[in-house]
Amino acid sequence: MAQFSYKARRPSGDVVKGVLDVDDRGAALIQIERSGLQPISLKAAKKGSGDLSSALPTFLRSILNCQRKPKLQELATWTQQLANLIHSGKPLTLALDSMGHLKSKGIEQEVSRQLRQDVTEGKSLSEAMAKQSRIFSDLYVTMIKAGEQRGALEKVLHRLAAHFKLFAEVRQKFISALTYSAVVAGVGVAIIILSMTVILPKFTNVIGELAVTLPQSTQILINVSKFIVNWWLVFPLIPLLLTIFYCRFSATEFGRQYLDRRKISLPLLGNVIQLNLFGQFARTLSTLLHSGVPLLTALQITEKIMPNVIVKKAIKQTREGVTDGKTLAQPLARSRFFPQLMIDHIQIGEKTGDIPGSLQRVAETYENELTVALRVMTNFMVPAMIILVAIGLLGLVLSILWAMLQIT
Repeated sequence: MAQFSYKARRPSGDVVKGVLDVDDRGAALIQIERSGLQPISLKAAKKGSGDLSSALPTFLRSILNCQRKPKLQELATWTQQLANLIHSGKPLTLALDSMGHLKSKGIEQEVSRQLRQDVTEGKSLSEAMAKQSRIFSDLYVTMIKAGEQRGALEKVLHRLAAHFKLFAEVRQKFISALTYSAVVAGVGVAIIILSMTVILPKFTNVIGELAVTLPQSTQILINVSKFIVNWWLVFPLIPLLLTIFYCRFSATEFGRQYLDRRKISLPLLGNVIQLNLFGQFARTLSTLLHSGVPLLTALQITEKIMPNVIVKKAIKQTREGVTDGKTLAQPLARSRFFPQLMIDHIQIGEKTGDIPGSLQRVAETYENELTVALRVMTNFMVPAMIILVAIGLLGLVLSILWAMLQIT
């Protein structure tokens, strides 16, 4: 693979620059022309002597050069800015032109410029966004398309911004709770290892000159300390090997199903994961239906974005049941995964003709329960970690004191 820097002209006359990672010059020209650009110049990219990436294997360079997807909060901010510009009375093309000059974290200005170019050439906004699949998901594109068909693009944009902002807040709560517990556990483990590798060896050197028989518990600690000091290189390999095994195992169909089923059945954490899945399902389906997306399409998109294969399977069964002419509540209940509270709310929504509103209330219920569950989990796990660390340190101190008493 080689890198080529190019300069090309759009049909509108704008000049763009970029870098391509392709096999040869011909492949670079083909890729530029497929993008609808007229090449002006094409040169092999210069590699500086300090460019360490050039020495890496091809697959590693592709990972490093791969552009990340925008975070939920970044996508929410970009969407809100576009909605505000349209609300101010600007036509879509001028609004996208303004977005092309605004700096938005996570979404390059070139994305907005390309959207404006496509819309100017006659494409709809949803069609233009569909070409930017790294940025805009199927959920995003489908909702924009529904908004265009109903003449409610601004309303859909505001709803999308609120949707992604809410999901970002829920994810941040989840990450914060787990991070806090992990930091406490990490500090505790570090203290125990420090005691085993620094304090205990000094004690061992002091008593080594004395011909005494140490208690069995103290001898075990000394042996563990020697193992840690002599074989410390093994310990960084353990999480690396576990990570590789996890990735390989979860890549298989059986492994993914097994892990996802185990996650939702874990004590304490499993309840948090289930509440998050229920809230995500109800919120996503409600947002799509509120935007005018047909139920079957909304179920298909929701199935695609759910992170758990057990939920995906339940949604697929529900979609097949709805296709056969049944109501939404019936196949949901038959899946035996979704709680009865959600089924009851949907049945009420079907009777009143307001399924999106019922789903929204269900989502709010589970999101509130998730906040409480995260607080309970954190309040339990952090003291539990501290107690475990204290027990470990107490055992270490008692073993040393017992040995000293034996000496005296």
